[in-house]
Amino acid sequence: MPFLTSRLTSRLTSRLPSRLTAAVLALVVSGGLPAVASPSAGAPPPAAERTADARAASLASTGYVLGGASDSLVARDAHGLATLGVDGVSLARNGGSVSAPDADLTRLLATAHAHGLRAELLLSNYSNRLGDFDPRAAARLLRDPAHVQAVAGRLASFVAAQGWDGIQVDLESMARRDADGLLMLVTELQSRMAPEKSVSIAVMASTDPQEYVARGYRLAELGAAVDMLALMTYDQHGPWSGPGPIGALGWQRRAVGVVTSVVPAAKVDLGVAGYGYTWPRHREGRTVTDRQARRLVARDDARARWRTGPGEWTARLFDGTRLWWSDGRSYALRLALATELGLHGLALWRLGSADPLP
Repeated sequence: MPFLTSRLTSRLTSRLPSRLTAAVLALVVSGGLPAVASPSAGAPPPAAERTADARAASLASTGYVLGGASDSLVARDAHGLATLGVDGVSLARNGGSVSAPDADLTRLLATAHAHGLRAELLLSNYSNRLGDFDPRAAARLLRDPAHVQAVAGRLASFVAAQGWDGIQVDLESMARRDADGLLMLVTELQSRMAPEKSVSIAVMASTDPQEYVARGYRLAELGAAVDMLALMTYDQHGPWSGPGPIGALGWQRRAVGVVTSVVPAAKVDLGVAGYGYTWPRHREGRTVTDRQARRLVARDDARARWRTGPGEWTARLFDGTRLWWSDGRSYALRLALATELGLHGLALWRLGSADPLP
């Protein structure tokens, strides 16, 4: 998940309602995507168009929510989702246990099911104390087989007792030495949960195959062990770097290419940012929602510019602050990219920060 978040299949059912496909086609007409000629009234669409529509309709989208998200937020976007990823339970500092889902998490589980969505519970090593992902906690888990077994057993017990549809492992800031333990963790989860339950993993994106190895991801083995791999194709740039796109289309395409060279494309979700960052001249930048980004531009009477190559918006404020953000128009282009590449679907971080789904 994003670096600066405040934190605050076939086991998987592929479902993307035709309304979302229609909304994307509407964006084509309005200029969000390259325009195409419309068929004559009453005539069936060309075969190529029918094929593209069928592929888009087969995609399954996951939308992530923080634990305190409202039921109304889920209801707003449920029509465009197949799975709700609920963030989540936290790894203990000693790596040997995880927190139990609180009342907010189980409420969101029930809300997801009420709207016909699958619900996955996220395991994370994010630390509120550090304000970042905790590499030591991940190492203490993944380098101790007894800890791996204990954590897998506890997560599986949540799934069995509470009715979650799966677990997503979102461990970040790992090292090469963590690879064996990470593979053991997802394998243990698979063995301890009912066959219809899913095990997925969130993977930090890169265009360099060796970077995955350095981060503890043995892609081919993980791809064989999990039901789904959510490639976090965002945070290409952020306040820790110079200004730039959150996840440019070309960069995303290259990152997907590295992963799908060893993992089946039908197991991969394309990560989509529903947020942006600021780059002030003399202080640290921050995360902004899509709505906040537009408000900053409007308040400053600045001009937002759509960058076709990256497929994102950018602006410069009066005080020199730079902004980049990925919004609903960006989402439509990622839907087209995932369709073209034959991926399983999209993974949107996150509901409440992103624009409403079409």
